[in-house]
Amino acid sequence: MGTPRSYQTQGIVLRQSKLGEFDRIVTIYTPEFGKLRAVAKGACRPKSKLGGNVEPLTHSLMFLAKGRNLDIVTQSQTINGFPALKSDLRRLACALYILELVDSFTAEGSENRSSFNLLVETLDRLSQPESNDVVLRYFELHLLHHLGYRPQLHRCVSCDSPLGPEVNFFCSGKGGILCPRCSSDEHMQYERTEVISLRSSSPLSVEALKVLRLWQSCDYATAKRVRVRPDLSRELERVLHEYIRHILQRELKSLTWLKRVDKESAPT
Repeated sequence: MGTPRSYQTQGIVLRQSKLGEFDRIVTIYTPEFGKLRAVAKGACRPKSKLGGNVEPLTHSLMFLAKGRNLDIVTQSQTINGFPALKSDLRRLACALYILELVDSFTAEGSENRSSFNLLVETLDRLSQPESNDVVLRYFELHLLHHLGYRPQLHRCVSCDSPLGPEVNFFCSGKGGILCPRCSSDEHMQYERTEVISLRSSSPLSVEALKVLRLWQSCDYATAKRVRVRPDLSRELERVLHEYIRHILQRELKSLTWLKRVDKESAPT
């Protein structure tokens, strides 16, 4: 039997771009096929039945047909349009950051059902009235885990010794924690070779390490019960964003916008 000419899948629309006057190319994250790109023909027409169902930040059931270069979305039914996210600027900025993270970390055709489920669950959590930045940090940690970038938080990544209850150092270049002695050795080594900026480490408090370890291994219901002070929240954000930036070798545009939204909404 040959490959079916048409198929259906659930998908979260990560982004879209115009193709000609009336069509769109949509990037979709699916449980069975990973990330894929497809053409939504006529989606830009005023009376198109596809239009709203292939907008970014939409969870849909899609019917697709095989195409020569890109597959074609023939039908789409919205499962969840996440209206709570689209009606609040800060939540929208958080959601677009999450979508760009998935888009940036994944390759087309690489199936990862765990990452898809995490994405759907996170957008649902972000839609809840009591959601906060724990949603983002939990998502970042677990996406890194599902995609093979789980940071080592229990042993020194240089000497493999257990980490003591003291200020240790997160080294993005080595994917985990350095003990104080190894951090000092690395600093001296890189300083001598004048490449310290390439793999420098930053201090990580005992409390921050405890929270990261817990969130890395627990379910979300447990994670959201942790009380996180503003200064600790900023430390956790800084460490994870440094690690993500190192892996991707760039700053995400959506993160820059999220920081701007936070800055403009902060009390003067």
